[in-house]
Amino acid sequence: MAAIDEKRGLADNRGIPWYGKLPTDIKHYHAEVDGGVILMGYGTYVELSKPLPGRNLVASGKAEQLRPGFELVADAREFLKNTQDNVWVFGGAGLFASTFDLVTDLRLTQLEGDFHCTKFFPEFHRMFILTSQSESITENGITFRFETWQRRP
Repeated sequence: MAAIDEKRGLADNRGIPWYGKLPTDIKHYHAEVDGGVILMGYGTYVELSKPLPGRNLVASGKAEQLRPGFELVADAREFLKNTQDNVWVFGGAGLFASTFDLVTDLRLTQLEGDFHCTKFFPEFHRMFILTSQSESITENGITFRFETWQRRP
């Protein structure tokens, strides 16, 4: 699950440019993943002030104690290959890139425009088929839609 701009941008060096400006996207995200298994990279973990509702896994080779509510996963790829759980890969860009071949479907918030990001979601158009999309929504001057993509057979 990710929110991306037209150039597949996820964030810049200061964070997510549209952060806090899309309340409908936040509600949609929570409706999808709350109570589920969420896998995030260490950088994403650092940005969060508290765990998200559900099981919060942090992919990191750092053997350090995490804050309460977070669990360490030393090898994200091995975890994904061996789990029976439905896992939401939450980002950031490095985790998306390193596990992308294991993903079966994408839930994207597609934003219109270029937000001049420096961190990007992997190229996916050739490997996935768009199976559904919502009507466009505009909040705080930003237009976006929700999309579901399935991996091509």
